[in-house]
Amino acid sequence: MSTINFIYLSHEDVMKSGGLDMLETIKDVEKVLIMRYQGECIVPHKVVLRKGTQEEESITGRINALPGYLGGDTDIGGLKWVASFVNNPQEHKLPRSSSLIILNSFKTGMPLAIMDGTIISAMRTGAVAGIACKYLAKEGAKTLGMVGAGVIGRTVLMAIKAIVDVQEVEVYAIHREHKIKFAREMQEELGISIKVVDSAEQALSGKDIIVTATPAKQPYVKASWVAEGSLYLHMSGYECEYDVVTQSDKIVVDNWEDVKSRNSQTPAIMFHNGKLSDSDLHADIAEILVGKKPGRESQDERIFFNPVGMGIQDLIVAHRIYGTAKDRNIGQNLTLWEQPLWV
Repeated sequence: MSTINFIYLSHEDVMKSGGLDMLETIKDVEKVLIMRYQGECIVPHKVVLRKGTQEEESITGRINALPGYLGGDTDIGGLKWVASFVNNPQEHKLPRSSSLIILNSFKTGMPLAIMDGTIISAMRTGAVAGIACKYLAKEGAKTLGMVGAGVIGRTVLMAIKAIVDVQEVEVYAIHREHKIKFAREMQEELGISIKVVDSAEQALSGKDIIVTATPAKQPYVKASWVAEGSLYLHMSGYECEYDVVTQSDKIVVDNWEDVKSRNSQTPAIMFHNGKLSDSDLHADIAEILVGKKPGRESQDERIFFNPVGMGIQDLIVAHRIYGTAKDRNIGQNLTLWEQPLWV
């Protein structure tokens, strides 16, 4: 049979097909991290399309291509094509980030699905933070401090709440209206009390879990703010001073080579300036998931977690959503061709 069809899933279709299910997303991402460790995935380096330098992309924007292959019982290839344009919300009333995901059969190479990846990208980023909390947060962690009230802050909070019985949340963001809106919406969604505070120091100091999710180009988190026994989820940019990393008892990443290659987060900048070496890292998170290395070993450890993200995380979530959409007859069936011109 020569006719080739694939499913197209819109933003709304992705939501209908389980795109906002954080617990399932955490399961997906944990599974794919283990698959990668066991050699069942292919993870090429991301391709970055930008005008100008890396420093200028905060103004000019960028589009990244993240290809990958998932083996095991999945056997698909795919691509996440993700754009990040910082000025979109203010100038165009659009999300800062948007993406498309393509899934292909690895038996024929034919497309299975093309879908909006904007929610998937945000959810899988949050899910990694949830996995880190599962293995690295101290027992009985109750307090959470956050800097950043954007989309990633939203999904990170969703993931933490799914794993940890957080009782107190304090959030800070530069724009007051953003943090107030964030607190109001997330309180309603998650059923927890969120306090808006007036500084990053107030938000982060003394907390069991701290999160920074900002596109910072200059560090603002100081070592004295990071309490003993805390887990620091360093999600985005150059957000903390070197001393925050060096005082940590354990430094954990998701893909150290990609962290170094991206060179936008504090540990990577330290590495390229000769202030951090490969041997200073405790583990890749997957080594902890499979039991090769320990996670948290005492209530007093300061643990620093730095994810960079991988396209295979998006692909495994997209594959679940694709299966759900097929089962529920969600989305549009589109035809690539009825009969190829040449074979």
